[in-house]
Amino acid sequence: MIYLSQLLGNPVLDADGEKVGTVSDLGIATGEVFPRITSLAFMGPGRTPIMISWRKFVDTYDESEVRLKVTATDLRFSYLQPDEVLLARDILNKQIVDTHGMRVVRVNDLKLSDTSSTQLRLLGAEVGARGLLRSLHPALERVALRVCRTFGHPLPEKIIAWSYMDLVERDLSNVKLSVSHKTLDDMHPADIADIIERLDPRLRGQVFAQLDDEQRAGAMAEFDDDAMAAELMGNLTETDASRILSEMDPDDAAELVSELDYDKAEKLLRLMGVQEQRAIRQLLGYRENTAGRIMTSEVATVAEDATVADAVEMLRGLDEDFESVRYVYLVDEERRLTGVVTLNALIVAAPETRLAELATADLVTASPEDDQEDVAEDIAKYNLLAMPVVNDEGRLLGIVTVDDALDVLEEEHAEDLRVAGGSADGEDSGHASTLIWLVRRNVWVVLWALGVVALALAVDGHLTLAETLTIAIPLAVALVLADDSISYVTNFFLENDPDDEDSPSMLGFTFKGVGMGAALAVLLALIVIALMNVIMSPAVSTAGFFEGSLGDSLVTGGFAAAASIFVSFALTPVYLGVLRARDEANKETSGFTLSVVAMVVAVAVFTGAAIALAGPGGMVGSGF
Repeated sequence: MIYLSQLLGNPVLDADGEKVGTVSDLGIATGEVFPRITSLAFMGPGRTPIMISWRKFVDTYDESEVRLKVTATDLRFSYLQPDEVLLARDILNKQIVDTHGMRVVRVNDLKLSDTSSTQLRLLGAEVGARGLLRSLHPALERVALRVCRTFGHPLPEKIIAWSYMDLVERDLSNVKLSVSHKTLDDMHPADIADIIERLDPRLRGQVFAQLDDEQRAGAMAEFDDDAMAAELMGNLTETDASRILSEMDPDDAAELVSELDYDKAEKLLRLMGVQEQRAIRQLLGYRENTAGRIMTSEVATVAEDATVADAVEMLRGLDEDFESVRYVYLVDEERRLTGVVTLNALIVAAPETRLAELATADLVTASPEDDQEDVAEDIAKYNLLAMPVVNDEGRLLGIVTVDDALDVLEEEHAEDLRVAGGSADGEDSGHASTLIWLVRRNVWVVLWALGVVALALAVDGHLTLAETLTIAIPLAVALVLADDSISYVTNFFLENDPDDEDSPSMLGFTFKGVGMGAALAVLLALIVIALMNVIMSPAVSTAGFFEGSLGDSLVTGGFAAAASIFVSFALTPVYLGVLRARDEANKETSGFTLSVVAMVVAVAVFTGAAIALAGPGGMVGSGF
């Protein structure tokens, strides 16, 4: 086995051993399961790019050189064929779609297999850390392997076979990548949407343009980021965009149209058919986050006096792209809902059976103005596959399906995680995810360091470095408890609805928060005083651990931290008010951001209190 990184830059020698250039790239024929290396590209004298046939001219190769069969004067140039690509130029360090793992990855190196003394084939792309280290320098890979083995954690290769690779950075629509290749065309719309969301912004449009209208419509409905879907839609021509909207379910189309600017949305709707346009406009008439906004108007209905045979005939006449049918709904002449029949009951019943005999009359319904989260929870509570939406007169307007309910619950769960300071992503989003996680989890360390610097600048040399650091020791406790105060706020926010009569009042919440802050502040002060008594005891003081004013500095820091803790919990009603106000305005609020704000306030209060206590007449008494 050999890697592309081991060949690039190697000297190319002719049959006489004379150097004719250095390897710059290798060409492959894409229409094979394991593509053959067909061309050798190298830089000749004067940095002249030269390409020759691998089969005709290459004699031997290894990790140090490539030797040719002929002398330099007998070389004949060749050109890249339509079904060929260059490994370094077109694949290395580029994004590819792993159609087996349904993800987007970056190629760090390419693994080759020598099937004979001269023939090379491409096995796949190395997308792991080993390929990245090897491309930087082979020694780095060897060192990393030894270190990992020492700690009992081998560093495996991560190879994606060529048959599972889809190139996205070049227009290869006319190139057959592999005889057994599974491309984006064969993937589920949810997988396509997931892959497009992970691509670089400049590549999303290229991949999206390769899909047909049905695939585009399916992917649009699966995007988690509505703004991204609107951006892709905005880049299409009005005719193409309108055609895609017509392919989508009405509720998904209405969701997407609501993200577009008014003029663009109106143009697209006017280009649609009258029936599709009416359905979308009807849904857009309801407020956001209501049952009316997420329901679909495509409902399988029959007259209340119909038979099983009538229902089956109706189902056979539905379009292929009709919303998935879970129930058949019975309506009267004024379209009032009178019952519902499950498909299971319909299948096992005799054709002449009247549907009214099979129907469930005790219906669980929703109003179009009901909150979408309440509707989703009711669907889960009653184990429904769809819930009918009716108006005040009982007329059937549409249904909220279980897949839409799951989307709502997922969105609400993700929002709750963001408010609580967690992550809504189920997997790492990149190499920087670990670093970001560490920073988020340990931001108090950074703020503690900033607090020390601020305190040192404030005292301006009137305290020694040892005294300043001793004062700052209890600040760590104040910062951790400031973060806990936000956890207390977010937990209360998530668990208690202000409109619920059983929810604790804001006054009770305030008293509890202030009480906790006072108790924790007093507890910390008592601990510091007790610690000071131990330090001042003859056995310890004679040892000289806290000579001079360091003991006083510790007490100063303890009392400053106590003040900071009390203020952090006293401000919890303010933080709760901010959360509720932004939620009322349908704005998201990050719990992490609230934690940072609370800790910054804690540092400010601590610094101010420490300066007051350590100033003239204070505990340290050095004056400044």
